Amino acid sequence: MATGRGWILRQHCKGLVRTAEEIPWQLRLPPVDAAWASPPAPLDRAPGPYFFRRPSIFKSLELLEKSGGNLKKYHTFYLMESCSKPQEISPSPHDWTWRKRERDTLATRNLKGSDVMLNPKPSEQSTMCERHCAKSSSKLSMHIEGFIWYRIYSASFSPKRSNWEMNAVEKTAVSLSHTSLHDKETGYWKKKYIVKQIAAGKTAVTQLLKPVNPYTGLPVKTKEALRVSGLSWVIVLKEKNGKEYIMEQAEFSVNDTSVTVVWHGNNWPRIDKLATLDLCGVTPVFLDRYKVPTKNGPRRRSLVAEYNLTNLTKSTSIGSDRLIRTFCLNPGLLVGLWKKEKEMAFVMANLHFHLLVERSTLGSATVPYMLPPHIPFLDDIDQQYGLHGYQLHVDMHSGGSSYLCGTFRNLFSRKDFIKNGYMKLIVISFKNNAQHLPLIGKVGLCWKTDVFAGCIQNCYMMDVTLLDETEKPFWCFSSPVCMRPATRPSDFFNYRGHHFYVTYIDSVGKVNLELVWMEETEEYYVVSLALYLRIEKVNSWFGTNY
Repeated sequence: MATGRGWILRQHCKGLVRTAEEIPWQLRLPPVDAAWASPPAPLDRAPGPYFFRRPSIFKSLELLEKSGGNLKKYHTFYLMESCSKPQEISPSPHDWTWRKRERDTLATRNLKGSDVMLNPKPSEQSTMCERHCAKSSSKLSMHIEGFIWYRIYSASFSPKRSNWEMNAVEKTAVSLSHTSLHDKETGYWKKKYIVKQIAAGKTAVTQLLKPVNPYTGLPVKTKEALRVSGLSWVIVLKEKNGKEYIMEQAEFSVNDTSVTVVWHGNNWPRIDKLATLDLCGVTPVFLDRYKVPTKNGPRRRSLVAEYNLTNLTKSTSIGSDRLIRTFCLNPGLLVGLWKKEKEMAFVMANLHFHLLVERSTLGSATVPYMLPPHIPFLDDIDQQYGLHGYQLHVDMHSGGSSYLCGTFRNLFSRKDFIKNGYMKLIVISFKNNAQHLPLIGKVGLCWKTDVFAGCIQNCYMMDVTLLDETEKPFWCFSSPVCMRPATRPSDFFNYRGHHFYVTYIDSVGKVNLELVWMEETEEYYVVSLALYLRIEKVNSWFGTNY
């Protein structure tokens, strides 16, 4: 009885589901114990027998490597290897695979008097065989893919081994780990490897960001963290109809407390069709500090800021030259438009170091990184004394040149300095000549495209980092600014020359900067610098009630 069941199972494995009466005599297969009998007439087929040979596991790995991980290509190579035609192997009298191939060949012969090969409707038997082959090939490819990802995971995150040999318990544990490889769901090791790679990359970057510069209150190794994380930035231009254009950064430079990223090219969309611009940080999923990240590999996108372009020309104008006009969008974005065509020439973003890596890596493609909630620092000094112990670091730069970079300590503000909802911090007083500072070099905002380059006079990038009395960042920004002519006030009676002012405003406060152009030395001198902090920001930060 067991023998009978085994014979039936063998017949199903061979795909023989038709009875002998349904098969023509030319295609009938002899029983297993029958002697070999040649067909009565030569068959109309290609010379040489065909076999379906399953490749070995080593050959399957070779085919998977040849396909580059593409499962569709792997299936094609697998079937080509399986259905290969050996030239020097003769079929066995009981080779049922070859006899089935003979029958299929007769079923697909050319009709007499016709040049068209007719493919008859596949039978239930052939359909079942095809499904079985496809299912087996798919299972094999999934097992091979899982095995490869397991080996990659083990090589990347295996524990540190000692020099001595493994004992019996360790060997048993290793064998059990290989045995449990097939018990995992499809894609388990791939997902685990990717998740752990991302976590390992974040941990490495976090460790680099721990040391803090006492002068700026910012991480010392930000530049190294940017390199290790493989961080870059893209802009996503969205039209009003929903169409998107993604542009990779063209230039990248690191300043004292900020990063300047530039995009330019010849394939900009029309400015009148654009609705928004998304600035996103992009990091590779697979981090390797010893290799340069490629753009073709898997990458993650984190939304840093979103800008509205519908009323771009009505935004704050920074300056212009004979070729372009520039407009500023907060925070820190500069858009250059050609004067004649009124189309985009370049986009420049100045990003402050404060939480830059977190904002560029920890968000999603649609939702920016949410800052951790601030716990108010309770000031033990009476509110009548106001703010004290503040520290300011300012950097004015453009095109790799720094015009003014310095740190100002022991800044304070009394309660009687509060006016119109702002608390004033005096950094440079026009009454104290010893505090006045020159701007070094020819001040101008440098720009560049694929073909043209230029410099807009009296414009530059300004980075401001204000630390509270605990040396924690209280207010940080980086933005393009412009020096505008001003009517000579009475306070400047000690100076002769043209007078200029710079103003910056955001939700935290505002900056007022006053300068004088000295004809004798051909330099700009900063004669007044004051910060104005919003009372709401001060109260929420310290838990006070000014």
